[in-house]
Amino acid sequence: MDISVVFQIAAVGILVAVLNQVLKQAGREEQATMTTLAGILVVLFWVIRYVSQLFTEVQTVFNL
Repeated sequence: MDISVVFQIAAVGILVAVLNQVLKQAGREEQATMTTLAGILVVLFWVIRYVSQLFTEVQTVFNL
């Protein structure tokens, strides 16, 4: 795992937070919520890939 993944996740978090605030100020609460959910889903897909790699490596280490 590379440190750039952490920076990518942080960048998505910052971008979603800014968009959320802008949309709420514009009176578009529903779209702000959808933007937040989309950001969470993108990050979850990234994290799931790395968790899968972790489980594979644990299986190879313990010969399961």
